Amino acid sequence: MKIVVLSSELKEKQKKEILATADGIGASVCFAEKEEEIPEDFAEAEVLYGYGVKTAAKSTALKWLCVPSAGVEYLLAPFAFANEDCILTNSSGSYGVGISEHIMMVTLMMLRNFTEVFKQSVAGKWGSRVPQRSLKGMRVTILGTGDIGSTFARRVKAFEPACITGICRSGICKEPAFDKVFKSSSLDAVLPETDLLILCLPATLETQGILSKARIEVLPDDAYIVNVGRGSAIDEEALAESLDRGKLAGAALDVFVTEPLSENSRLWNTKNLLISPHVAGNLTHDYSLDKNVEMFCDNLLRYAAGKPLEHVVDRKRGY
Repeated sequence: MKIVVLSSELKEKQKKEILATADGIGASVCFAEKEEEIPEDFAEAEVLYGYGVKTAAKSTALKWLCVPSAGVEYLLAPFAFANEDCILTNSSGSYGVGISEHIMMVTLMMLRNFTEVFKQSVAGKWGSRVPQRSLKGMRVTILGTGDIGSTFARRVKAFEPACITGICRSGICKEPAFDKVFKSSSLDAVLPETDLLILCLPATLETQGILSKARIEVLPDDAYIVNVGRGSAIDEEALAESLDRGKLAGAALDVFVTEPLSENSRLWNTKNLLISPHVAGNLTHDYSLDKNVEMFCDNLLRYAAGKPLEHVVDRKRGY
């Protein structure tokens, strides 16, 4: 068995783990940072771990593609795979810690008005007191109760919010940190009782535009929004308009409909909006990188043994 590992982020520690796992099943491994660097003798590898979009589209020998990301919408288009039977797995489960820390960071920055404090300090000014709010007693709604949503729910629980509500497709989640969990069809009833709305959704037809202009309007006037899922979930123009007229207290976006965000985008100058360039979850985070590789190696052993793989993507659902 030949395995291609495409990554510029792996360190010697992770490479050794992959090599040891591969050696245990009698497989050979090729490490490359770009698809153009894959040597000819690995061009028809059976397994690829990385963002092998071009390889998947042309290789009929590829039987399993494991992507290091949680989102896979870029691989769901027609003819994305030369071999339609190729198994696609994602790495959902490795980003919960890093992304939940990002959510906590931007949430506290908004609640404590820290951007204003920071601007004053950068300008060399002592500054003055600014209005602040607390997570204690807040009504938190998390849209998406998977790894990221559940991990954040556990962490925000320590801040003693009034209620943590989960919203998901099935309305079922075993994570005990949630006080309530409802189906997505209950979203309209939950939003008016939400002070902090967190979106952790994949890009699917069901999630596209789920936070519409009408739904933004039913949020309390002093509510906050954080989106770390996919930009397609929010009506960006409606969000900008609501923030500029003071309808919402603030928002933090790490993902956008179009990335990179255009220099001419209205969002850059929108009032009370924190922008980050899709960095909430990435493999510079040690835990995420270790977990990501660990999950691939575990699945590699399952693959070699002929067992069903974990984290297999349902291409119809999109996750």
